[in-house]
Amino acid sequence: MGVLGEAAAGAVRERDETPAFASAGVAVVAALGALALIVSMGRYQFFGDELYFISAGRRLSWSYADQGPLVPLLARAMDLIAPESMVALRVPAVMATVGAIVLCALIARELGGSAAAQVLAAAAYATSPFLLGQGNTLSTNAIDTPLWVLASWLLVRWVRTRRDVLLLWAAVVTAVDMQVKWLIPFFWFAVAVGVCLVGPRCLLRRRTLWAGALVVAVTMVPSLLWQARHGWPQLALGRAVAAEQDAIGGRVVFVPLTAVIAGVLGGVLLLCGVWALWRSDALRPYRFLGVALPLLILAFVAVNGRPYYPSGCYAVVIAAGAVWAAGAPVATWRKVAVVPLTLASVVLAAASLPWKPERDLPPARPDDAIGLLLYGRFGWTELARTAARVYRDLPPEDRGRTVFVTRSYWQAAALDVYRYTYGMPAAYSWSRGFGYFGAPPNRATTVILVARDATEMQSLFASVTPIGRADARLGLPGVSRDVTFWRCDHPRQPWSTAWPGLMRLN
Repeated sequence: MGVLGEAAAGAVRERDETPAFASAGVAVVAALGALALIVSMGRYQFFGDELYFISAGRRLSWSYADQGPLVPLLARAMDLIAPESMVALRVPAVMATVGAIVLCALIARELGGSAAAQVLAAAAYATSPFLLGQGNTLSTNAIDTPLWVLASWLLVRWVRTRRDVLLLWAAVVTAVDMQVKWLIPFFWFAVAVGVCLVGPRCLLRRRTLWAGALVVAVTMVPSLLWQARHGWPQLALGRAVAAEQDAIGGRVVFVPLTAVIAGVLGGVLLLCGVWALWRSDALRPYRFLGVALPLLILAFVAVNGRPYYPSGCYAVVIAAGAVWAAGAPVATWRKVAVVPLTLASVVLAAASLPWKPERDLPPARPDDAIGLLLYGRFGWTELARTAARVYRDLPPEDRGRTVFVTRSYWQAAALDVYRYTYGMPAAYSWSRGFGYFGAPPNRATTVILVARDATEMQSLFASVTPIGRADARLGLPGVSRDVTFWRCDHPRQPWSTAWPGLMRLN
């Protein structure tokens, strides 16, 4: 028994031995990434979705048509701390992104990576134009991706230590992430398939795994009840997303854009990671991750999702690639290749951040689907000021029964956020999740429509007249540039009747 006991203790000690954490090197990389985000995050105005999150946060709910409640809750908290502050609003995204950089290094450490491998993994994450760049804007993906990284670290750590409490923590992370997006189940499905194919199959027999799944299911009950009451709009949103993806090439461009998202160094390490997970004996226990990433990409291609949907799985595969690239013995070509790849990745990541002054940017081109990522940050204050002026020009006796209705949910969010700053009435929109915030009151017999044309209102109102125009130089065409304000009077039916037929998720 003594010999067996010592052998078991030795096995535990061997299993618990990991390389020292390269705290200094990783801290430098994380600090540089944080500095880049902090310097760049206040350069331009709110992104359109950020305004929407603030509006949603002012209407807290168990769920929303297009997202969970966590990001609106964060937006509400930051808006209470510093109203209308872009910098304050983006702090959670910066913190989550910097945390993901550190976690990427920690995953490399769990995989047996040296200090060099850990720093390389952190550098790859920190120089990805997308993985870093999303951190200067509050978005669902800026929170969702780091939560995937955290779940990946917990899962890798479980494989090494077999400490089942880690699976419970992974379930908690999953439960939190389900309050952001409904994407992480794709990750767990891909992991389950990978485990079934290449092991460790004992993962699926762990009671704590299924107990954690029950925890996730219980936490989703309020959200699911809300979705059921409103006709499951989050599921219908998938069709709207697919239609939007078709506008930029759909499935044809999915894989190329997926590669671009990882950056130069990250893209190379991503490919190395898949290869190493399949070929390296040292990484054999984690081979299921080499199955999971391709499966995720195939799944999101099948549903015509956005190219960044699998990016939450990149950190763990990049870390595997870094372990292989920096592993002993290190081939000379690997040493030589790392430096130019890192420099190129730094340049690409730096170029993707918003450094250029607004005055140096050209106006957006009409119908530029990609341009909205940049130009969605301009024109909101100009739109709100113009809307306020149009409203003040109304006869005093008409203002009390007037509201704004917009074709885009970004427009409605901008008017809502700046409502009290510029003295405006309530804003409504039938677009996306804003339509679920409610219809205008039936007493609103005068409506100011904000849109390029008034197609929808011609059949709803007896009188439709243009009374103003917004044309921010850097605004989005049809949203904050080349936009008309239409006065609509004498409704032919109450809003409570007309609104459901106007609502759309695309």
